[in-house]
Amino acid sequence: MKVIIGKGSCGIAAGANEVHDAIVNEVSKLGVKVDVSITGCIGMCYLEPIVDIIDDKGIKTTYVNVKPEMVKEIIESHIKKNKKVSKYMISKQDKTILERQKRIALRNCGLINPESIDDYIERDGYKAIEKCLKEMNFNDVIQEVKISGLRGRGGAGFPTWFKWDATRKATNYPKYIICNADEGDPGAFMDRSILEGDPHSVIEGMLIGAYAIGASEGVIYVRAEYPLAIKRLEKAISQARERGFLGKNILGKGFDFDLRIKAGAGAFVCGEETALIASLEGERGMPRLKPPFPAQRGYWQKPSNINNVETFANIPWIFIHGGKAFASMGTEGSKGTKVFAITGKIRNSGLVEVPMGMSIKEIIYDIGGGIVDGKDFKAVQMGGPSGGCIPSHLIDTPIDYESINKTGAIMGSGGMVVMDETTCMVDMARFFLEFTRKESCGKCIHCRIGTKRMLEILSRICEGNGKPGDIELLEELGTKIKEGSLCGLGQTAPNPVLSTIRYFRDEYEKHIYDKKCPAKKCVNLLNYNILKDKCVGCGLCAKTCPVGAIEGEKKKPHKIDIEKCIKCGQCKEVCKFNAIVVD
Repeated sequence: MKVIIGKGSCGIAAGANEVHDAIVNEVSKLGVKVDVSITGCIGMCYLEPIVDIIDDKGIKTTYVNVKPEMVKEIIESHIKKNKKVSKYMISKQDKTILERQKRIALRNCGLINPESIDDYIERDGYKAIEKCLKEMNFNDVIQEVKISGLRGRGGAGFPTWFKWDATRKATNYPKYIICNADEGDPGAFMDRSILEGDPHSVIEGMLIGAYAIGASEGVIYVRAEYPLAIKRLEKAISQARERGFLGKNILGKGFDFDLRIKAGAGAFVCGEETALIASLEGERGMPRLKPPFPAQRGYWQKPSNINNVETFANIPWIFIHGGKAFASMGTEGSKGTKVFAITGKIRNSGLVEVPMGMSIKEIIYDIGGGIVDGKDFKAVQMGGPSGGCIPSHLIDTPIDYESINKTGAIMGSGGMVVMDETTCMVDMARFFLEFTRKESCGKCIHCRIGTKRMLEILSRICEGNGKPGDIELLEELGTKIKEGSLCGLGQTAPNPVLSTIRYFRDEYEKHIYDKKCPAKKCVNLLNYNILKDKCVGCGLCAKTCPVGAIEGEKKKPHKIDIEKCIKCGQCKEVCKFNAIVVD
């Protein structure tokens, strides 16, 4: 019998440590041998903490939203009496969420102990690098990646084989291979979950890439805000060294390669590869002009290849199953699968991995469970803070690089922020632009000054001080910033604004000309009123109002003084008769 507790960051935040302690305590009382282990996040974050019990026949039972007080009943009933506790088990509907996915990058997450190299090896771990070293030369390796059609999963979608080939052809030595784990998009946690749940897959992917390009040293640049990922990476690297998968003369084939971790300070701009390289060299993370590209002059001016976590995690699977198997999934221009982090106004938040080409609608409704509280879907932000908003009428758009780009958004690293009818698109654009403005390194004027001016205009519109010409000015500024910025941050920062103007121009116009927020989110544009025919004069709203803006006699309709009202909304929350409305 085996008990496995999900202990990714999401599980721990939901109380997995306390559940783990309770399980160890209860198991110790049974007097029978039970193996208690851990795993990473399986992607169903909304069900954490998750506990799997696997019997001696290998049959797995999954318990979800487990609390410490539930543990005694589960352990005594399931393990001691061999009777499952159905009320705590995963539902059939939630089970189908995993069945609808095709997991390659996430193939081991939630299934193995991320701190055990033996668990990884049991699932074909390190067989791919063994195959490459024993049966293939570097040209064969690059050709197999080319056949797979794998494109970089960090955002730009550049063909992986091309970057590897360019670095291999560079004649300067030494060469470096770098893993970009500087995942900075709000709402994105794909890379973190892979590092926490299956670190060896990333190490093996980097080993194969290093062999292909001729690199002897690798660096994983990971956010310092990911302490659990760093801890498990450090353990995985140490284990790989002990087993001879890192170091000198790997597998007796004369291949030398080793890895180290660099904890970044959390600058969003360091997701851009030349800024990341500057940070690795101890400089401020600021992008450099290209060309020369990192493949020619990168880390310490030597040939360097950079891919992100998800890209490397796909590599071992490709060499075990073949490039053609990977290419058989997806679309003509976007092969394989993609991991998405679904957050926002959606029922089933978490991670999903699906073949390229699946529609936005399928992900949001068939896998994500639809919108919270049955509200209408309004838009989805794709590509992080530098992405764009895709409106409801384009919900059937297939998810591939070309189709998403046509909408004005970008694939990005895979963040999907779902919005419902209560979301103000002007305020949403302001939120994302505020993030990119803060994260701008300031090197080029278009990004440094342009995003600041755009943010000032958006803030003014949300405050009720918008004026004619603001929309056109935002469009002009956004276009110029995209054209004149040095790196990807500035070139994409205006996307949330331009895409919301493109699809929700009427909301901007209502903010500016009617001084109204259709979503009723911009406080300065709201007016609270009491409906006389519904108000019974109970006085509860008047007692609750912090500024004394509500007056009226007992058992008679009350009235709100608009001049005094600070629009805090407390009166509406306490009214039991739905007499207070927001205009």
